[in-house]
Amino acid sequence: MPLASRRSPRHFLFTSLALFLTALSCFAAEPVPLKRIVELALSHSTTTAMADAAAQRAYAALRQSRNQYLPSLMVGSGLGWTYGYPLSLEGSAPSIVNTTAQSSIFNLALQDFIRQAKTEYQATTVQNKDQREQVIQDAAVSYAELSKWEALQAHLGEDYAAALKMEQYVNERIQEGVDSPIARTQARLSTAKVYLHISQAQGSIDVLRQHLSQLTGLPASEITTDPDSIPALPPVKQDDNLVAKAVETSPAIQMASLHSTALNFAARGEHRSMWPTFDFAAQYALLATFNNYNVYFRQGTFQANNVSIGAVIRFPFFNPTQRARAQAADAEAVQASKKVEATRHQVSEQTLQLQRSVEELAAAQDVARLEYDVAKSDLNAVEIRVDAGNATIHDADQARTQTQERYNALQDANFQLERARILLLRATGDLASWAGVGKQP
Repeated sequence: MPLASRRSPRHFLFTSLALFLTALSCFAAEPVPLKRIVELALSHSTTTAMADAAAQRAYAALRQSRNQYLPSLMVGSGLGWTYGYPLSLEGSAPSIVNTTAQSSIFNLALQDFIRQAKTEYQATTVQNKDQREQVIQDAAVSYAELSKWEALQAHLGEDYAAALKMEQYVNERIQEGVDSPIARTQARLSTAKVYLHISQAQGSIDVLRQHLSQLTGLPASEITTDPDSIPALPPVKQDDNLVAKAVETSPAIQMASLHSTALNFAARGEHRSMWPTFDFAAQYALLATFNNYNVYFRQGTFQANNVSIGAVIRFPFFNPTQRARAQAADAEAVQASKKVEATRHQVSEQTLQLQRSVEELAAAQDVARLEYDVAKSDLNAVEIRVDAGNATIHDADQARTQTQERYNALQDANFQLERARILLLRATGDLASWAGVGKQP
């Protein structure tokens, strides 16, 4: 027996009750405003946590390079038994206590490597800003999309109830011999279309709530949108030079530029590694008589406490390996400089595409709104004709289905335009202020 023939009034009652409970659960949860969602996402996001860790690592690398000017102290012992002449242990004479100190005094290569580390650290601060705006964008777009689906779900519940009522009415007309069995299939098709949209809406809502839950740490069941909390998006004028603003504020361009500068410092440092260097060095050793020092050195001149302080001077005059390394660093610096130019072109092109797409999507939104208005007018006209006996209920059902599809298309057009304008705000550096969270401190 077909599925439709097994449906009973009890089935329609349970289905309507399930839809009612679903809608009731949405209203039971207190709506969370967009600003709260963004603030929780910024404090809870793993993306920002990883960016902070990368910044700490870059700062540690800077300190590692800069602290080479501070003496490194090491205290140890070279205790050992000696037979015959006291040979060295790992380059040092056998001793009870051995203390060494070493630091850099003059090293032009090291200066450039410090500049490289400092520039890379500056790049991580810019990357933190970019990751922060990525989190804001993700939260805002997901919130706007969830708001769209929640509003659409409530509308679809009404459409589904009307479709079930129409299907039941058609079944009664078939039993009375007024309509042919094909009318049942047409009614079932209308109901199936609405149910398909309901399934899509519920699936999207569940996925978006789970995504926002992972971003914010809130339980997915407690996330319900408040459309009024979404700030009004600023108007986009096509004659505004948004490309220049995006190029000026783009974190991607700033990171590429800083990375190029850092590699230039690294390349110069590799070349300067073949220049003279001066290091401070000192060593203290407490020697023991059981290592035969008093036997193999002049009698009466052995001294247990020994200190050496001086400068280690190096003049590297031939090092083909280092020269090849410097040439490789030059090539990396050239590649990075070209990447800056490519990133600038990419940002310019993407910003212009977004700016033009906003106008295109606004036009598409107007078309979708007009088509929905026309569909509503046609539905009203068909209903009047049905009351006058000049049209059938099937004409009204088709008009109602078309109105539903036009409404769904309008909601999708609204969201696509909203999403494009949010992406454009990020491209121009205005996303954080629009979301109400301010710039990164």
